[in-house]
Amino acid sequence: MMATTHVFTGLAVVAPVAALAPEFAVPLAVGAILGGLAPDFDLVFAHRRTLHFPVAGVALAVPAVAFAVAFPSSVAVALATFAVAAWLHAASDALGGGPEMDPWNDRSERAVYDHVRSRWIRPRRWIRYDGAPEDAALAVALAVPALIVFDGWISAVVVGGIAVSLAYALLRRRLVAWVPDWLE
Repeated sequence: MMATTHVFTGLAVVAPVAALAPEFAVPLAVGAILGGLAPDFDLVFAHRRTLHFPVAGVALAVPAVAFAVAFPSSVAVALATFAVAAWLHAASDALGGGPEMDPWNDRSERAVYDHVRSRWIRPRRWIRYDGAPEDAALAVALAVPALIVFDGWISAVVVGGIAVSLAYALLRRRLVAWVPDWLE
């Protein structure tokens, strides 16, 4: 899935909390955005292995949320949201295709690495590849709660993310020829 889809997933999860506790709207949004993006910084290393923790991530997310509920502060809420969004990102990568740049030619049976069991989780391919039309549709649908609940710069980021998602989806199949070899 696209990084924007992961960001919108995090924002959709925290949107009801932000509606109930608007004083934490900004920390919730910042945590969701950064947590949704963070795992993909392993793109230059072993993508979907180095910073993706689909199973072990819950061991950090649950205590972080418990701490934020017990001791609510902007920092605790942002960190808990970051942990949840990063975990959801890693776990949901198993619902898509593999990490290969051209999954329509070179399909892999490796979606995301499970550090607990020391093995790769196979891709389910509900979203065939990042930037597939169904990925763009999911991203837009997941962005709706954030557009309803958040305002100001957060709404602007969401609208920008929707534009990036749609542009990426339109260009995705052409991008393979433009990507440097070291990123493949």
